[in-house]
Amino acid sequence: MVKPRYARKFPFTIILKESRPDVPVQPLRIKIDPGSKTTGIAVINDSTGEVVFTAELQHRGFAVRVALTSRRQLRRSRRGRKTRYRQPRFNNRKRPDGWLPPSLMSRVYNIQTWVRRLMRLAPITAISQELVKFDTQLIQNPEMSGKEYQQGTLAGYETREYLLEKFGRKCVYCDKQDVPLQIEHIHPRAKGGTNRISNLTLSCEKCNIKKGTKDIKDFLKKDPLHLKKIEAQAKKPLADTAAVNATRFKLLEVLKSTGLLVETGSGGLTKFNRTKLELPKTHYFDAACVGRSAPSGKSKVTHSKVKSKNPINKFRGL
Repeated sequence: MVKPRYARKFPFTIILKESRPDVPVQPLRIKIDPGSKTTGIAVINDSTGEVVFTAELQHRGFAVRVALTSRRQLRRSRRGRKTRYRQPRFNNRKRPDGWLPPSLMSRVYNIQTWVRRLMRLAPITAISQELVKFDTQLIQNPEMSGKEYQQGTLAGYETREYLLEKFGRKCVYCDKQDVPLQIEHIHPRAKGGTNRISNLTLSCEKCNIKKGTKDIKDFLKKDPLHLKKIEAQAKKPLADTAAVNATRFKLLEVLKSTGLLVETGSGGLTKFNRTKLELPKTHYFDAACVGRSAPSGKSKVTHSKVKSKNPINKFRGL
């Protein structure tokens, strides 16, 4: 038997030295879970539901923004030193339709690069993308649209999912993980607290009962460092959420330009599929569970098998 030749280390690829036309080639699907800082990527076998490849793509969006800010400051300083007159040039300031800042487009281009790379290495026939959307206005002020809006089928879903991501899926008071968490008011409603996102956090049932209607400053007066950390984390802006919202349709447009069939799915469907398969919360497992084409419970995909065959692959986008 002729041994295959090693072609690429990451993603690990081999090339057969002889033609094997009798071996059936099964179609593969790329699944993408877009994120502001990290995007999960998975390649699954559509016919068997087996995960072939997983990875986490670390974005450089915030680093790009810092570099552009520094460049802008240097150019402005240089223009201030050179005072020669120049005619106004306003026509070259127009931006095309659908324009996004370079810090956001870098995320889209990173994903596009790796989708094309995987298409060259494997028989990819379809793409699945999580088309997530967070209503940032509703998250910041839940009472702005009245009761009827909040009492729909997704009432509280966006707020809870955002808090889980923001506070690392653990109790902010005792740092317990893998326990049922409750939405908790930092400043209690009984003492004038509001439902704004900056006043909400997550706690386990024991800590929630122990805190009761106390203000967080009274509850953590013996632990000022912990208090300062929670207050700073609660006031963290919605920059990550805004970045995902701004790039989701641009990414969909780029994926459709590949000519492959593109499937979209909601964040709720991703969570439902992951919970049904009893998989932990990671970016690459989320990617594997995106859309209706997610592996079924009868497939070969289990946490132990996926973990042993597909170790966590982290890399920086170029």
